[in-house]
Amino acid sequence: MSVARVGGEFPVFDAADYIADSDDAAALLTTALEDSADDPGALPAALGILARSGNMSELARRVGMSRDGLYRALSADGNPRWSTVLRVTQALNLRLEVHQEPRSA
Repeated sequence: MSVARVGGEFPVFDAADYIADSDDAAALLTTALEDSADDPGALPAALGILARSGNMSELARRVGMSRDGLYRALSADGNPRWSTVLRVTQALNLRLEVHQEPRSA
């Protein structure tokens, strides 16, 4: 885990340092999808975390983008196309699914 210091006192927190496996990745994306109704940037931000947790250059190659372009698209200020979101999830060996909620009585 890389540790950057802010003001020389505390390490900067990066959730990417704590993604250990595909279960963590799936949990992060599930939460991001749930949050996306109120925060449309939640899913791209989560994908950015997942991208930083691994080899960004290799992921960018699999997605068909430059490393810098992928960083920009998945940054806090990025606004990726839906096709980019899908290509990133596929390159991460993840799949987005829709399930019907049970009807409440």
